[in-house]
Amino acid sequence: MYSMWSTILVVTHGIFAVGLIGALTHQVIALWSTAPTPSDNFFARLRNVRSGSYTNAVVILYLLDFALGAVIYATYRIEVRPYLEDIQFYVAAGSFETKEHLAALGLGLLPAYWLFWKAPGFSAHGNERKYITLLLAFFVWWNFLVGHILNNIRGLP
Repeated sequence: MYSMWSTILVVTHGIFAVGLIGALTHQVIALWSTAPTPSDNFFARLRNVRSGSYTNAVVILYLLDFALGAVIYATYRIEVRPYLEDIQFYVAAGSFETKEHLAALGLGLLPAYWLFWKAPGFSAHGNERKYITLLLAFFVWWNFLVGHILNNIRGLP
């Protein structure tokens, strides 16, 4: 029974992460590309979105994914991390340490991210918006890739 719930939590955590990656990546592409032009090209249409429309979804998905990660975290620390250290996968264990820090930094960055996208009077801060969004996207991509690789090395019991 315990294993079933672990699997459900990990899969749900992954689903939220994929949604978060999609929203942030789409937002970054639209934000960092040149001015949108009408086109039938897939990549040209990709940047023709209103970047700000993803902001609330990013914040909600990040909070949900962070919360699920926090629930899974104790099991990882007790079951998986000692295994990685026993087989001397120190890079993998250390990558997860970085993942923890980047997740916490991203959580702290969320209020500034939301502020630069949604608060009145902050629309003139385009460069700050670009860099905060890019930084948050980097954190999310790092965390997703490291989590996926670690789950492939040794998933939760």
